[in-house]
Amino acid sequence: MATIDLTEDTFESAVTDHDIVLVDWWAGWCGPCKMFAPTFEAASEKNADVLFGKVDTEAEQRLAAAAGIQSIPTLM
Repeated sequence: MATIDLTEDTFESAVTDHDIVLVDWWAGWCGPCKMFAPTFEAASEKNADVLFGKVDTEAEQRLAAAAGIQSIPTLM
């Protein structure tokens, strides 16, 4: 399964409808986030039983604040 983009509208159902969820909190300007992205994507393809989601902290600022994200990348 490939990674999916999570938004404020889809986040709650994604984490409640799946047994295991990994969320990568990232931003387009973040160098370490860009370096980690291929690793996260590869892991998602090898673990079909896990939902791998990504949240763009710039586009989803309220969601990032609600989750208490203070630095990126953050894996939760």
